[in-house]
Amino acid sequence: MALADTSTILAAADAVSGNIATVGYGLAVIGPGIGLGILIGKTIEGIARQPEVAGQLRTTMFIGIGFVEVLGLLGLITGFLFP
Repeated sequence: MALADTSTILAAADAVSGNIATVGYGLAVIGPGIGLGILIGKTIEGIARQPEVAGQLRTTMFIGIGFVEVLGLLGLITGFLFP
């Protein structure tokens, strides 16, 4: 009887840890989302202050967006690779 109870508890613990890990990976995507908002907002602010450098700011913004999106995708895909 005690052996069955222990295995049930261990199975329940595995299920809970898997769900918590999934939530954790989902929360990992929130950081890049906030980063994108700040990045794009500051770029718009910079263009509004100095319109003559809009091309340089836009190029730099797109490079930054690429890096931030890679971080977000890594966090999302890690949840699928390591359940």
